[in-house]
Amino acid sequence: MENKKLMITDTILRDAHQSHAATRMRFDEMEEVLPLLDEIGYYSLEAWGGATFDSCLRFLNEDPWDRLKNLKKYLKKTPIQMLLRGQNLLGYRHYADDVVECFIDKSIENGVGVIRVFDALNDPRNLETSIKAIKKYSNGGKCVCEAAISYTTSPVHNTEYFVKLAKQLEDMGADNICIKDMANLLLPFTAYDIVDKLKKELNKNTKVHLHTHNTTGTGDMINLMAIQAGVDIVDCALSPLGNGTSNPATEALVATLKDTPYDTGIDIQKLLPIVNHFNKVAQRLENDGFLNPKVRRVDVNTLLYQVPGGMLSNLMSQLKQAGQEEKLSECLAEVPKVRADCGYPPLVTPSSQIVGTQAVWNVLLGRYKTITAQYKDLILGKYGAVSGELNKDVVKMCTANGEEIITCRPADLIEDEMRKLTEKVKNDGFYEKQEDVLSYALFPEVATNYFKWRTAKNSGIDKDMATNPNKVYPV
Repeated sequence: MENKKLMITDTILRDAHQSHAATRMRFDEMEEVLPLLDEIGYYSLEAWGGATFDSCLRFLNEDPWDRLKNLKKYLKKTPIQMLLRGQNLLGYRHYADDVVECFIDKSIENGVGVIRVFDALNDPRNLETSIKAIKKYSNGGKCVCEAAISYTTSPVHNTEYFVKLAKQLEDMGADNICIKDMANLLLPFTAYDIVDKLKKELNKNTKVHLHTHNTTGTGDMINLMAIQAGVDIVDCALSPLGNGTSNPATEALVATLKDTPYDTGIDIQKLLPIVNHFNKVAQRLENDGFLNPKVRRVDVNTLLYQVPGGMLSNLMSQLKQAGQEEKLSECLAEVPKVRADCGYPPLVTPSSQIVGTQAVWNVLLGRYKTITAQYKDLILGKYGAVSGELNKDVVKMCTANGEEIITCRPADLIEDEMRKLTEKVKNDGFYEKQEDVLSYALFPEVATNYFKWRTAKNSGIDKDMATNPNKVYPV
């Protein structure tokens, strides 16, 4: 058998604690072991993007840009990887192209070496600006452009669909193709089939990267089948924050592949002091109430209902607020119907929340008696194009007041924003660097509150504000 060393991306610095502990790991809890992580021999360390940006500003009183620069000081050999939601960046709406381009420019300038970019609807138009910007600012390979396909199951999503989409993203400029199985819906033999076909269809230089979780207990099997099919890289998380709703554990895969043609070359002995360190961090997160032991267990609900763990939690929370918790089973049965009506979008942020909320309203108030603004926008094409057909009756309801479904790229309707945003941050007296404008663009209220705390801390004028960083101040 031909030797094919498997490469590993470790998510301990981002997705692991986002999946298990609401992204509450602080930089000081990473700093001590960053030099050790840099020596392991990972393909990359996922350490930025996703929910880290919001969490740093909102809860940890860290400037996310400072975190990135500080990570780069220690990670000299191993590329820092980030997760980017295409035209949504790290926020919750589409941003103008000039904001997207500036954000990517500054991300690479401050230390990002791999950008995984995806779109919740798998609409390639929502990735155009991001991919072009990554290629523009990578300076001949300084940053890898990894385009992801959001894996899902439906009557319109099959292996041929994903292979065709991957080829399209490669033609747009992607260096790597990632299969992003965020809900752990991918099954082992399907993983083999998709990876096998991708390796045959894509250029030889294009790496295939697999991202899955272990929510349903299938993650290790998915990885192993994908490895046998020729996958180049897989995502894992060190065991203190691995498995369950997080990614499969790193150590187990390293041990499994040792002395095989897929041997990672990673010395498991070098992982032990890092594991010991993060065991303490995990304990702190549990003590502070951020890490619920339940997230470490196998939960087959995702396979039964096709509802990701985070979406299930949201459904239960909404029903609890309405005093209708007994209607969970009805909501779970309604979700696939609502999803079919809007063209089978993958259930990932923000489409999972949009579909889930509409399902709750349908059960509580009657089918489509109330249509949320977000669900209406999804039907009207304001998030992008979906892969399936829309329910004509639902379309009629959403266009009853003369609204029209847009067919252009949603960002084409957004005017440039950077100049106005820069003026706003400068006029408010918070401008220290261009990155502050980007923070404000993504999270205006949260960033403003952070800027006020930063000003108080640096000036020493408002001692109450400086010593109560988690207090929310009027914006």
